[in-house]
Amino acid sequence: MDYQPIPQPSEITAGEREDASGAYLMMFASVAVGLPLPLLNIIAAIVYYYTNRSKGNFVKYHSLHSLYSQLPVSVINSIAVVWTITNFVKDNPFTNSFWGFVIAAGVFNIAYIIFSIVGAVRAHQGRFYYFLFFGKLAYMQVFRTKQTFRAPIENRPPNW
Repeated sequence: MDYQPIPQPSEITAGEREDASGAYLMMFASVAVGLPLPLLNIIAAIVYYYTNRSKGNFVKYHSLHSLYSQLPVSVINSIAVVWTITNFVKDNPFTNSFWGFVIAAGVFNIAYIIFSIVGAVRAHQGRFYYFLFFGKLAYMQVFRTKQTFRAPIENRPPNW
C-alpha cells in the first residue's frame, strides 16, 4: 500500500495549524455548554471533521484522529451518566462496582485530556501526534493513496 508524503512543519500554514489544534478541543464542547452530555462532544467532533476536512490532509488527519480517540471515552462517559441517572431514579444504592467504574472512567478522562492537550500543542507546532491505535488508523485513512483499477489494455496504437 502506498502513502502520500507527510507535510513537514515548514510546509503547514498557520491557519492549518490552528484548525488542526482546534480539533482536539472538541472534547470540551459539553463542558462549555455546562451539561454532562458526552454525546454532544461526539456531535461537535463530527461536525468539526466534516467542516474542516477539505482544508488539507494535516487538518483532516488531526480532526479524524481526535474524533476516533474521542469515541471510546464518550461511550464510557455515556455509560457512567446513564448508570448514575438510573441509580437516582430507581433509588438504587451506589455499589462498589459503580464506584469502580466511575473511578476508571475518571482515569480514562484524565488520560484523554492529557493526550488531547499534547495533541493540540503538537498540531499547533505543525507536528503529528499518534495516539495508540487511533493515530495509525487516522493516518492510514488520510494519507493512503487511492488505488485505481485499470483493465488490461488490449488495443494499442501502432508503433511507428
